[in-house]
Amino acid sequence: MSKIIDIKTAVVKFLKDNIQCHEITIIKLDKVDDSWEAIAEVYEDDSFLKSMKLPPKNARLFYAVKMDEEKEVTSFERLTEYFH
Repeated sequence: MSKIIDIKTAVVKFLKDNIQCHEITIIKLDKVDDSWEAIAEVYEDDSFLKSMKLPPKNARLFYAVKMDEEKEVTSFERLTEYFH
């Protein structure tokens, strides 16, 4: 398998293991020097509606994940917005 597919798979696994979500799509994946930077589009239950005990609705969110060559996550954050 190619390195970029390995990294994509590792990013998806990391997100599945660390956030509660329904669907993950990697929409951007770049090699920058000795690391990889990924942007993922993720659908999660809307936490506000859930806290108010209202019917669930999916929220579309974006996450940035950085990994080194050994597939170790070096940075992870939810983005407030994403423009591509």
